[in-house]
Amino acid sequence: MSDLKIICDSLADVPENLVKRYDIEVIPLTIIINDIEYKDGQNLTNEEFYKLIKECDEIPKTSQATYIQFEEIFKKYLEQGKKILYISGSSKVTGTYQSAMITKNDLQGEIHIFDSLNLSYGCGAQVVTACEMNEEGKSIEEIIKKLEEIRDNILVLFAVDNLDYLKKGGRLSASKAAIGSMLSIKPILQMQDGFIVNIDQARGHKKVISKLISMTKEYVKDNIEDKRIGIAHGDNEIEFEKLKEAINSELNFSKMTETKIGPSIGSHTGAGTIGLCIWK
Repeated sequence: MSDLKIICDSLADVPENLVKRYDIEVIPLTIIINDIEYKDGQNLTNEEFYKLIKECDEIPKTSQATYIQFEEIFKKYLEQGKKILYISGSSKVTGTYQSAMITKNDLQGEIHIFDSLNLSYGCGAQVVTACEMNEEGKSIEEIIKKLEEIRDNILVLFAVDNLDYLKKGGRLSASKAAIGSMLSIKPILQMQDGFIVNIDQARGHKKVISKLISMTKEYVKDNIEDKRIGIAHGDNEIEFEKLKEAINSELNFSKMTETKIGPSIGSHTGAGTIGLCIWK
């Protein structure tokens, strides 16, 4: 059994089967809906979350994981004689990373904090890679070196369906959101250096998928054999299946991971989001 415990937060959207497979400790962010606080994944499932946001008029809010949460979890594993590797959601958009750093500095023991500079499975892919390497017996230095390589080269793209979430989050002006909604324009976003950047747009669901496939092809070029892909959706099974079908028919990835966008990300993107990430 490894003496390294791998921890992430709920921004990583690691599929539940892989959380169980690798015994990953997931630290939940707090989700606030109608002034009621929930812990992502603990007393709020994905299904419950998307049902709630469809029934309420307010955009949900999130609150970062706290010092107290990290202190409790870190102490537990340090007392078991474990080394810790915590892989965080992007420090550029959440204070959760900083909470972990402050906690680390107050504790005695081997704790490694790695900033994924990513969100959803852009972060989750790094978490799962670390778990795979740990299972293979790789050292913490080898794991971190690989994570740095992935972080610097991963492609993360997603498209949102409801522009209100981006507007309320300050990532899209009210006028652009209103025009975009009337014209059925869907922004295509990318993670760049830890930030969410609007890089393109498409009119209608069909063109969104076409754009995502085109960008994927441009990224992989002729070197697809060593690439892996993760695909995700909020509560948008129909478009997700169309995206998966398009990837399988036009590209030939050796390994595909499917996941669902959880409350921590979905609070800022809404129910209709689809996305993908590619790394090696």
